[in-house]
Amino acid sequence: MKNIIIFGGAGFIGSHFMRYWRALYPESEIIIYDALTYSGDLTRLSDYFDPSTGESKDSRVCFIRGDVADRAHVEEIIALKKPEYVINFAAETHVDRSIHVGAEEFIRSNVTGVFNILEAVKKYGCTKYLQVSTDEVYGQLPLDKKELKFTEQTQYQPNVPYSATKASGDLLCNAYYFTWGLPVVVTHCSNNYGEWQYPEKLIPYLTNRLLENKSAPIYGDGENVRDWIYVGDHVEVLARVLVDGKPGEVYNIGADNELNNLTIVQMLIEQIVPGVDWKSKIEFVADRPGHDRRYAIDASKIERDFGWHARFGASEFPAKLAETVEWYRKNKDWSRAVSEKTGVVNAHIDLWHGVMGKDIK
Repeated sequence: MKNIIIFGGAGFIGSHFMRYWRALYPESEIIIYDALTYSGDLTRLSDYFDPSTGESKDSRVCFIRGDVADRAHVEEIIALKKPEYVINFAAETHVDRSIHVGAEEFIRSNVTGVFNILEAVKKYGCTKYLQVSTDEVYGQLPLDKKELKFTEQTQYQPNVPYSATKASGDLLCNAYYFTWGLPVVVTHCSNNYGEWQYPEKLIPYLTNRLLENKSAPIYGDGENVRDWIYVGDHVEVLARVLVDGKPGEVYNIGADNELNNLTIVQMLIEQIVPGVDWKSKIEFVADRPGHDRRYAIDASKIERDFGWHARFGASEFPAKLAETVEWYRKNKDWSRAVSEKTGVVNAHIDLWHGVMGKDIK
């Protein structure tokens, strides 16, 4: 039946995963567990739930509002639902927020939350638990050595509070596998993009500013490199790993699509305001503390073990980015509503970028 609990299932990647899993296993019972904080939004799943009440429109899908940091509730739900599979997307993920607001909430979700799920799985069991992590736990790579990439054996060297808390959760998973034999798998993925991403992330943040005829702020010199993967590719391989991944294993996920931030913003400007000198739209702002220079994923292990390759890699990125931009163009009301819900935080983000109120004339 492939019954599953998706922690953080109302978030960006979690909601995409839920849709993919529902299509892949239509008889599966799916439990979405989410605290609905600033980044969790049931509007992403409005064809399955009433966003205002959480009431299900599908007998095989249910929503439970809860916080992974609440150990008693996490244990209660796993004991009650007895899922075959457990996957955890619930996390505080925005690096800027961990620096400028503070790390406490990151520790609650990314460390205590993982601990609580592990304890519940240890107590009540499941077939497989997948911890969705990030490539940021590995630290940074030099810009001038393109041959170097993160492998599953790369030593952890997190450089900001966000990545440090994600690394802590990963290490707990490793310890619970080796100590108690829990069927845990960990994945490290590169930067995701796509529809329904929270507006404070780089691509939707810049897209929405450009759609509003505002400047496009870039940290530092704009040369920081990331490996960009479409969210649909990510969730597709996560479903494979959850079912077929070997307990105790770690898998890196990437699209072999390295681009620096300056290239990303140039592409966005050319798509949103074509014909305008893209340099006139950019505003370089002070770099953030602990800003890693380059991430790059060696995904050969997961490609070898699962015969998987990203469908939307480097050559398909411009077209997929254009589709993503068009989605945000058509869904400005959603971005606006989410931003208003957390208006103070988003105003702070603009202030961190040093671009508050600076519109393009």
